[in-house]
This record gives sequence, structure tokens and C-alpha cells, in this order.
Amino acid sequence: MINATLGNPADAALLSSPLSRGPGAPPRQRQLIQRLKQAILAGQLPAGGKLPSSRTLSEELDISRNTVLIAYEQLTAEGYVIADRQGTRVAPLSATASSAAKQAAAPPAAESFVTAKRLTRIVSTRYAHDGSVPMTPGTPALTQFPINAWRRAQDRALQAAPAATLGYGHPVGEPALREAIAQYLRVSRGVRCDASRIVITEGAQGALALCVQLLTNPGDTAWLEDPGYRGAKAAFHAGDLDVVAMRVDADGIVIPEHAWATQPPRLIQTTPTHQYPTGAVLSLTRRLDLLERARRAGAWIIEDDYDSEFRHQGEPIAAMQGLLPDAPVLYVGTFSKTMFPALRLGFLVLPEAIAAQAMPSITEMLRGGHRLEQLTMAAFIENGQFSRHLGRMRRLYRERQSALRDALAAHLGIEHEVLGGHSGLHLTVRLPAAYSDVAIVERARKMGMNPSALSSFAITPLAEDNGLVIGYGNTGAERFPALVRRIREVAVEVAS
Repeated sequence: MINATLGNPADAALLSSPLSRGPGAPPRQRQLIQRLKQAILAGQLPAGGKLPSSRTLSEELDISRNTVLIAYEQLTAEGYVIADRQGTRVAPLSATASSAAKQAAAPPAAESFVTAKRLTRIVSTRYAHDGSVPMTPGTPALTQFPINAWRRAQDRALQAAPAATLGYGHPVGEPALREAIAQYLRVSRGVRCDASRIVITEGAQGALALCVQLLTNPGDTAWLEDPGYRGAKAAFHAGDLDVVAMRVDADGIVIPEHAWATQPPRLIQTTPTHQYPTGAVLSLTRRLDLLERARRAGAWIIEDDYDSEFRHQGEPIAAMQGLLPDAPVLYVGTFSKTMFPALRLGFLVLPEAIAAQAMPSITEMLRGGHRLEQLTMAAFIENGQFSRHLGRMRRLYRERQSALRDALAAHLGIEHEVLGGHSGLHLTVRLPAAYSDVAIVERARKMGMNPSALSSFAITPLAEDNGLVIGYGNTGAERFPALVRRIREVAVEVAS
């Protein structure tokens, strides 16, 4: 019957071949739909060809007639077939569509896809890793997080407004969280701000991307610390900016005098409180000079204050943004290190000079979300849990950093220099060129350790950029002697 309908033995075989049955087989309705779609796209069922009646096909395939009827209805809805009084026929495809359809069965070569040119500038230097692996930089002590206190705060936030938390929130963030952050920053970081100038973002990376969108045009120049935060480099390249590397020394970012005239910037990214990854603190002289020169040049400074809460010696270093009442600074912060990375809550403090002008555009660019998390975070700050958590973590990280320093001194056994060791969640260890940091890291990861290569943070790596960035936030103090001895064994193998 099918052969008579289609007039082609190959077509008849296509439709009469049994469908898969038994455990694990897809539903027969789905199988039939996919079989017919693929045959039409590949030209095996030509345009205008009449398909068997639902009764005939159901008998041939030993399936229910309803299964065939539903399959035909779906194919009609998607435009593969046309149903009328004369029956069900294969829909005609245009020459272009037909050509594209015949290529669908064989995916094109990767080089035939054309992506944006900017992607060639965004080179991945990251490794997929489990944050629980020892020595991972930037990962906090997640096992020490007060999860029960967080759950209680979350329950209270949900009970207070059960329906409202499920809808879209304000595009720039929940008012309660913005107010809580503003108050916290004024007291703890010396930031000049109020809630009206704060935008809640998808982590610090979202804040960096927003800075680029708000203040630059393609082709503008951006200065970036070198070595520096890879996320900032990606955000600048994604905005088609001309990225200029500015070296970092023991006192922070170094800006040559001639650069202001020869490569004037639109954006300047810096981590002045605890440079990432070298740990340098930007000196007061350089801070004031940078603020004044940026103002004169019409440039904006992005101050990334990512782990300023964790200073292990002396008093906290105040934010650069608060040095001047009208500083040309966009202040960026995140809860990824102080709370937990999966929270994905960051914030941007806009300068007063542009806040009123930028906010209407920002509310169109962003969509409110993560309301429950934001309301929970606001409550966590307001009820004092955040401050208590930070206090516990400061003591813990101080202990772990001290243990890592002692282990390096006692067990590394090769020439090295420890950089910037009084803040944050990592130590950076500079090594002689004979000990390739990339090779050490590659072998260390196979042995269950996850330091980063210092050279991977540099735009233009120099000999002095050979070293290891070793995280201690997620690693117990008692583990460092054995781990450092293992690093020594790997380094010696690499150098031999």
C-alpha cells in the first residue's frame, strides 16, 4: 500500500521500517516525527509527494492511528507537510531552504562559522576546576559559611513577601540591599555614596561590563594593570577597546608620564587596596596623582575593591574613591569572596557626576532578578550576620596565610620571593625562570593541587612574571607543609 502511494521503493522502505521499541526507546510518536523531518530535509521525501494515510501508516508500522495523526499534525504546524482534502503532502521548499536542508545532516566545518573579531582577542587562560581543590586562588572557606543563618534570613525574606519575590525586581537592584550596601561602604570602606548611586550586578564581572557599556565607544583606550585581573581584560576586549598594559611594582600600578599624551585613556582599571594578583597596595602619592591626572584627561577610574575586607595586619585601607569628594571613580565590589561565589551578587557605585544621567539608560539595559537572594543579603547585613561572618573569616584567613608563609619558608627549598602577603585569599610566589610556572601548574593539577601561573595574568609576560598564585582560603592550615613539599617536588622535576 505504501509503495503504491509513494511510487518509490526507497521511500516505501523509509516509512515501513519498524520503529524502535522496548526499554529506553524514545516514544514512537517522537521517533516518527523525527524520521519524517529528516527524510524531508534530506530530500528523501520530495516536495509534493503524498504521504500514506494515517490508517495505512499505522498498520504498516504497527502503531496506533492516533500516533500517526498527532505526528502529521505536528509536521503540519511546523511547515513540513500540507494537509488538505487530497491528503498529506510534503511541503515545497525554496531553492535556498532546500540547499540548506540537505547540508543539515552533515555539520559544516568549524572554520565556516564567522564570529565577532573581538573573540580573537579574548583568549582563555582558565582551567575548569573544582573550587574544593587545595590552593585554588580566590575561593573562600565555603565549609565555614554559616549556612543555617543564611537559610533563616532567606526564609524570613520569603515569608515577608512570598509573591513579590517571584516577580521582576527593580532593574538596578532591591532598594533594601542598595541601602544596606551604601551604609556598609560608608562606614567600613570610606566610600562616598548613597543608595541612589548603587547598581546591583551579576558579580564584579557584570559591574565591569556595565562600566564599559556606559562610558566607552569601540576603539577607545583602556589601561589595565599588568599582571592583572583577567576578567577586566575580557570585559575591555568584549567592548572593542584598545587595551594598554600598565606594569605593576611594589607600590601598585606604574603609569609612564608620556602615556597620558601618547595613549590617553578613557578607562583605567586598578585594584589599589590589594592588587590582583601581586598583592601590592597603591601608594597614597600614586592614588592622588592618578585621581588628578584622570580628572584632567577626562578619564574614568574603575576601582575594583574585590577583597578589601580581608586585611590581616593593621587597620583596613580606605577606598581610593573616598579620597576626594568628586573623584572620577567607579567603585566595584562583590560578595563572591566575602560570602560565596554562587551568590553572584556584585555592585557598582556610580560617580555623582554621571549617576543621574546614566540611571535612566541603566534601567532600560538591565532587568531585575535574584530578588530573594538580594533581600536575603540585605537582611544578612542589617542583622549583623555579615559583620560577624567577616570577623570569623579574617581570623581564619590570617591563620591560614601564616601557615602558608611558614610552609613556604620551611619546605619549598628553592629560591623564591613572596609578594603582597597581608591581605586577601592568596599569596603570590615569584620563582626563577628555570622553574616554569605553567609547567608546574599543569603537573600540580594532576596531583590534586590548583595554584595558578602568575604569567597567565600578564598581557605581556616578563621574566619577573614567572611564579605561582597560591590560594589559602579553601585550604586548612594543617595541610600546607605536605602541599608545599609536593609543589617543591614538581618544581624540581620541571627544572631538571
